[in-house]
Amino acid sequence: MDYIRAVEILPPELIEQLQQYVDGAVIYIPKKEEDKKAWGEQTTTKKELARRNAKIYTDFQAGKSIRALAEEYFLADKSIQRIIRQEKKENIK
Repeated sequence: MDYIRAVEILPPELIEQLQQYVDGAVIYIPKKEEDKKAWGEQTTTKKELARRNAKIYTDFQAGKSIRALAEEYFLADKSIQRIIRQEKKENIK
């Protein structure tokens, strides 16, 4: 999120109106609904996690223990269990 000075982009009349509500404060103006992006759309993180989770599930099916997977991926046992449960559910569809 970028910080932009109001005097650089807003007309003086609008700044005066805003000062009636917030004088000298920092405010956040949210994006329009149609401009919002879902989590992971701007980076490859979502795809990378999906690949990682699929590999965890494949390794589990091949006989690796939850504990071994947790150590390998630096995750808690519960996180591995959740990933396996989610992947199993996805593969049933």
